[in-house]
Amino acid sequence: MPYLSKFVSSYRLALLSIIACAATLTACSGTTTAPGATATSVPASGAPATIKVFAAASLQDAFSEIGRNYEAANPGVKVAFNFAGSQQLAQQIAQVAPADVFASANKAQMTVAIQSGRVVSGTEKVFVRNRLVVVVPRDNPAKLQTLQDLGKPGLKLVLAAKEVPVGQYALDYLTKTLKDSSFTPGYREAVLKNVVSYEDSVKSVLTKVTLGEADGGIVYTTDIGGDAAAKVTRIDIPDALNTVATYPIAALKDSTQAAAATGFVDYVLSDAGQKVLAGYGFITAPKDAK
Repeated sequence: MPYLSKFVSSYRLALLSIIACAATLTACSGTTTAPGATATSVPASGAPATIKVFAAASLQDAFSEIGRNYEAANPGVKVAFNFAGSQQLAQQIAQVAPADVFASANKAQMTVAIQSGRVVSGTEKVFVRNRLVVVVPRDNPAKLQTLQDLGKPGLKLVLAAKEVPVGQYALDYLTKTLKDSSFTPGYREAVLKNVVSYEDSVKSVLTKVTLGEADGGIVYTTDIGGDAAAKVTRIDIPDALNTVATYPIAALKDSTQAAAATGFVDYVLSDAGQKVLAGYGFITAPKDAK
């Protein structure tokens, strides 16, 4: 009888051990798949896996929607955004700020992230493109009608700083006018003389124009959708003088949520993600874009 009792006790312990292991495996095996994305692991604790996405300010509206969609498709994942000028984000990444994904408004700032060692060269992918446009307040107190009008003396113009992608693109536009006979030789310098501030993001440029603190500014076409459309008037920049901005995205190699970070990048590149971006006026990227 003592032997039988000892056998039963051992059997019970073994059975309880098997049940505990099975429960652990079940808790760890929960995965979901977003349309166009890789499977994303859900922590065994049931706590959401939060990914930190550093994204250019011009992406705020579109990425906010994409983030909600990605969370809905992946119940175990939360997306936390840090929106700012790409140059600010690249500097933060280089200074080892916690981040899982970087979406830049130009290749130059992605290169900064690559050179910092936190993004593996070649893993970045172009996911969308954008264009420039001149905006003036809806009531247009300076009566600006053409691009040439930006050179009139006494105006208050705002541009993004040259370190900000859209700021450099604006300077590129002004340089291109030097070879265009429809602009006077002094046009570029006249426009720059009218600049009263250089902002740290494209959103800051738009805000100053919509508030009437500036007579005009240069932003992306995607910035003047939604509520902003009723607050500004646009002056288009022709293709020959415009710049098509290229946006790359990459997961950081030291991400603590690698599966979810890669899944988010894949979702942005998927048909579902590209549809959202197109809805906000972005130029979707070809499948083979580099």
